[in-house]
Amino acid sequence: MGHLDHAAYGWLTPVLSYAMACIGAALGLRCTVRALDATGRSRRNWLLTAASAIGTGIWTMHFVAMLGFGVTGTDIRYDVPLTLLSLLIAMVVVGVGVFAVGYGRDRVRSLLIGGLTTGVGVASMHYMGMAALRLHGQVHYDPLLVALSVVIAVVAATAALWAALNIHAPAAVALASLVMGAAVSSMHYTGMFAVRVEVTPSPAALPGTSVMQFIFPLAVGLGSYLFITSAFVALSPTASERAAYASAERLTEPDDRAVDVAPPGFHPEPDPAPGHLDTPPPAYAYPSGPVHDADTGPRPAPAP
Repeated sequence: MGHLDHAAYGWLTPVLSYAMACIGAALGLRCTVRALDATGRSRRNWLLTAASAIGTGIWTMHFVAMLGFGVTGTDIRYDVPLTLLSLLIAMVVVGVGVFAVGYGRDRVRSLLIGGLTTGVGVASMHYMGMAALRLHGQVHYDPLLVALSVVIAVVAATAALWAALNIHAPAAVALASLVMGAAVSSMHYTGMFAVRVEVTPSPAALPGTSVMQFIFPLAVGLGSYLFITSAFVALSPTASERAAYASAERLTEPDDRAVDVAPPGFHPEPDPAPGHLDTPPPAYAYPSGPVHDADTGPRPAPAP
């Protein structure tokens, strides 16, 4: 039996992997909350972003933790196609669970289906990533610890989706993401403690690529994607904020439908013709006949 080291760089890889799990969970939960407040194409896009965020965060957490994994007596390489397949599985299966919650009519049933699907997707990603290991020897698993890791993954995924359905405050979402990150990290290390390696020394070269040649650059790239997407989501206005902006714009815009209302019987004088601005106004037509004065009585009408 080869000795397994799960933290070759000390606390660096466990802490960093936990941070990546929390970031992916927070971004996924926030996008799911945005999706539940949206409709049509906007809801679909938010759910796609949530699935990619959760899947990417879990995958990055797994392989950042694997940076510190070592086995005495053998080198370790990774099969590139299987490693990429594990990333695809994480995104697709998690996406199925997220869409089940986002479009489900019955919340309880949608939550159970989504949590089960997402949890199985997380566990599938983990063990597909372990299947990509190439070393001199045989890898064995403790069935009880494997089953426990799957249960942890399902419970963690269900709790996260429940938080997305019922918790909308940013502080509460942040707290839920910390809990989910801890649960996902616990699932990972439970699965790793289930591993037993029977080393068979051999001078033959191992197929695949080393962790620094492939896993580290890919993890850095996906981690950058999570940070950039988190900034975009944080700066993007919510549905309520957009509605408030639209209402404020409607209040400040002039109403083109407004018209001037004149009193009944009013007839505006026509504008003078060009070139006749100095034309005197028409003479006043005095009434014919005598004019009565209040003090002196009737007086003759003025001559025209």
